[in-house]
Amino acid sequence: MNHPSSKIKEKKTSPLIIIYAMVLGVITGYVIHTQSTTPESALHIAGYFSIISDAFLRLIKMIIAPLVFSTLVVGIAHMGDASSVGRVFAKALAWFLSASLFSLTLGLILSNLLEPGYYLHLPLPDTNTSTNLAKSGFTLQEFVKHLIPVSVSDAMAKNEILQIVVFSLFFGIAMSAIGEKSKNLLASIDDLSHIMLKITGYVMKFAPLAVFAAITATVAENGISILAQFAIFMVDFYLGLFLLWCALIFAGYLFLGKRIKQLMLNVREAFLISFATASSEAAYPKILDGLDRFGVNRKVSSFVMPLGYSFNLDGSMMYCTFATLFIAQAYDIHLDLGTQITMLLILMLTSKGMAGVPRASLVVIAATLNQFNIPEAGLLLILGIDTFLDMGRSATNAVGNSIAAAVIAKSEGELLSVHDAKIRAAEIDREASAHMHGVKD
Repeated sequence: MNHPSSKIKEKKTSPLIIIYAMVLGVITGYVIHTQSTTPESALHIAGYFSIISDAFLRLIKMIIAPLVFSTLVVGIAHMGDASSVGRVFAKALAWFLSASLFSLTLGLILSNLLEPGYYLHLPLPDTNTSTNLAKSGFTLQEFVKHLIPVSVSDAMAKNEILQIVVFSLFFGIAMSAIGEKSKNLLASIDDLSHIMLKITGYVMKFAPLAVFAAITATVAENGISILAQFAIFMVDFYLGLFLLWCALIFAGYLFLGKRIKQLMLNVREAFLISFATASSEAAYPKILDGLDRFGVNRKVSSFVMPLGYSFNLDGSMMYCTFATLFIAQAYDIHLDLGTQITMLLILMLTSKGMAGVPRASLVVIAATLNQFNIPEAGLLLILGIDTFLDMGRSATNAVGNSIAAAVIAKSEGELLSVHDAKIRAAEIDREASAHMHGVKD
């Protein structure tokens, strides 16, 4: 028999395993980088470790589309009517836009106060050098194309979360509208969501190994010395992320009170996974689990979270203004206040229009640099350390979306009391324990 205390101990040590994997990865990567005879050999060895982390991220991408579709459709169908869906959507959008505006503004203010670009004592890339990143400006046509899928199979094949959300919204509302006729199909999709969550549990068991491999490959390829070259920029950026975390947690405290501490504890493992793998998607399943344990009704979390992954990338938002002004400062290009405010408003739009694009932050920054006649080659300054920066961005995105889902659930009366949330968490643990024993038997 599995004693409850042993299960509690397991939950407490799980994030520690991730931390141990990160530390071991740094040490292993450093040894590989320093002991390799040439940079090419270090890169070659790093490639073998990348196979493991790439496989994990592919497994995550494999389950994201059916997981988002099934949980979102069931959540919408259980909301009852289109007005409930519209109300939750309006609240989510209001929160996301407010958070994005704050994040962009914070990046703008910090770049002007700290001026990291003026302290960069490195040769600047030639202004004619191309980064081969897309740099087309934002257009309404491109946004609509990205918003509405050509077909649901195409959206799922490409893991376009925003397009999957749009289709799932129509599908869930239609199921709710026809009532009893959709009862059997709803039950089947509900079963699918449970199957996907079970598969998610299997995949997440490989998280510590993936974290170790990702950190090892990154350090082996780049070394630690690259961090010293960009120390001022990185310290300033992570200071900005810290201030953003504080602001997000304070906003959560205003709505959730002291329970915000428990929420942060519930998603700490998701935070570490997204940080170590530099992937917000990798944390998605763990965030859902953490929100379940916190007491958020799944019909709210399964609706808000996919939207958040398209519209509420707080860490990435701050990085856009911060990095753009850093590059302008490095090339000694002065941008007046009016220009900076215009840049901020454009970024509010372009960041939403390009959601889901690989290396989205860099693509958005490339488009912004092109629009304001700042050398695109400046992106080469930060490409070498982008993975280290992406770790912080991804973790911040995970925190921001977790808080958003909990706050919206509270406003909808879909957040369990502290006592009931503890009962639910215990039930989740018992189900997991029963499954483990069932497998062993």
